[in-house]
Amino acid sequence: MGAVMIPMMKDKGYDLDYAVNVTTHASLTGALMPTSHNMIIYTLAAGGTVSAGALIPAGIIPAILLMVCCLIAAYYVAVKRGYPVGVFPGWPEVVRTFVAALPGLLVVVIILTGILSGVFTATESASVAVTYSILLTFFIYRTMTWPNFLKAAAKAVKTTGVVLLLIGVSTMFQYLMGLYEVAELMGSFLKAISTNPIMIFLMINILLFILGTFMDMAATILICTPIFLPVAMEAGMHPVQFGIVILLNCALGLNTPPVGTTQFVGCAIAGISVGQVMRTILPFYGALLATLLLVTYVPAFSLTLPRLLGVITG
Repeated sequence: MGAVMIPMMKDKGYDLDYAVNVTTHASLTGALMPTSHNMIIYTLAAGGTVSAGALIPAGIIPAILLMVCCLIAAYYVAVKRGYPVGVFPGWPEVVRTFVAALPGLLVVVIILTGILSGVFTATESASVAVTYSILLTFFIYRTMTWPNFLKAAAKAVKTTGVVLLLIGVSTMFQYLMGLYEVAELMGSFLKAISTNPIMIFLMINILLFILGTFMDMAATILICTPIFLPVAMEAGMHPVQFGIVILLNCALGLNTPPVGTTQFVGCAIAGISVGQVMRTILPFYGALLATLLLVTYVPAFSLTLPRLLGVITG
């Protein structure tokens, strides 16, 4: 999307650092929205204490909250810099574009409806989504070709292989964590600093953020969940809520050097240095941090929808 949106924003008169920050921070919403594969990875790392059916709806309200905070940050910077006001194309054009995108958007509806209704499991939903997407791109949109399909399949195999390797390592890691009582020791260490749940949650967020800046998102989830989930639960945090918290921390790490893969990709597309972008990133960081703090300390943001749907109790 950055390859499309960043040049368009440049042509409309926006600075490149602004275009990169808007695009990269907006992309982080995908970590919380269905069908985020990182949610499935968290359910595996949590060792069966959290179901995908509960975690998927839990991410919807935080994703909307993150989107609103990013919109506020983008609007604030745009007004401060005096960027030109866009022209609304009119509701007929909005409706036409929505109708054209509707078949693709149905993937999310199919997966959510299937999992929450119990028609199929999270694993089976992946097969259904892939089959539907292949049929859609080949026969409806007609954008998929056989060479592109082979490239997509090869990329999927590579990504899946990496994730499966991480899951295998994580399983061994969880065993060692339990054998040497790392979670208990970590909990004792945090309690030695403070017994206040507010402080414990803050320290967990800080540690997750630091680790997220150096590690890949899947690796962070698989390695850190067995360590911090028991500590967070003991301090009173629901495992579903913790899942959204760790996803937000990992998303924040994607835009933070030295690793910051999302940030580096956006800068590469725009042809601008990371240092230039980082100098004007504070309003967008503020949006992410505000969302993280609200989700951490207000459980209703992540737990209300799953409770309404009856996928979690308590």
